[in-house]
Amino acid sequence: MDQIDDLDLKILTQLQKDATLSQRELADRVGLSQNACWRRMQRLQASGLISNARVTVDLSRLGMDLTVFVMIRTSHHSKDWAEVFARHVKSLPEVVDFYRIGGDWDYMLKVVCRGMRGYDQFYQRLITGFDFTTVTGLFSMEGLLENRPRDLFH
Repeated sequence: MDQIDDLDLKILTQLQKDATLSQRELADRVGLSQNACWRRMQRLQASGLISNARVTVDLSRLGMDLTVFVMIRTSHHSKDWAEVFARHVKSLPEVVDFYRIGGDWDYMLKVVCRGMRGYDQFYQRLITGFDFTTVTGLFSMEGLLENRPRDLFH
């Protein structure tokens, strides 16, 4: 992307808050004509800055009421091992976020599942076939701020 200006940032900020806005509503909120807004959106999408539109689902209302941050430490740091492990983690539907991190831990997963039994079933699938130094779960009692849209002006 060549140049991002304040109007582009306004479009991106509004879309993060509500990706279901009609073209007219979005144009009105950012102070552009529909055509000008559409052209900017096309440019932002073509550049890869906007990759998709998503809906936020309240998973707890579907019975997936346990959020666990799984911290993993391993003694394996080869590229091949990391690729195999990443494929494995990405195949587990309970994983909603997955990071390779620095510090005392090597990986962090955010897992959402159906209660403790669901977490135990997930955990057994996670560790099968892998040799970890340490795996620990940090259980969320309450989500205080989740899926926060980013104000791109700050």
